Amino acid sequence: MKKLSLILTLLLLSFYCFSQSRYISETTKKVVYTRGGGKCQCCGSFENLEYDHIIPYSCGGSSVASNIQLLCLKCNRSKSNSCYCKVHNKKVGNNCCDGKSTVNQSLKYSSITKKSSGTSSQCAGTTKKSARCRNMSTNSSGRCHLH
Repeated sequence: MKKLSLILTLLLLSFYCFSQSRYISETTKKVVYTRGGGKCQCCGSFENLEYDHIIPYSCGGSSVASNIQLLCLKCNRSKSNSCYCKVHNKKVGNNCCDGKSTVNQSLKYSSITKKSSGTSSQCAGTTKKSARCRNMSTNSSGRCHLH
């Protein structure tokens, strides 16, 4: 019985230690706040600031200081699981799951959203990581070709 409880304890401990966490430590928060000058990195607001993952947590982004930035509530909610603040049409992250960062993506993004805003909508399916699919769909089912 002791062996079984020991094995279970070790399994839980290893899972806890090696699993990714959304938690942002107080030390990391202080570093990010100081680095960002206490203002939103998108619009410059000093109110309703939140800590945001530059590479989204759902795409494997970690909670280390180099992947955290300050965004106001409005910009952070607008960015959601993407790389752009849709309120200001400004890039505030990396290209989510591929890890690349490009400068001219805001122009591409604005043209894509203008073209796709008519009849298509975001897929209602979920990814392997239980995040919402980012593909656009014109199907009546509301799902893209992958779902």
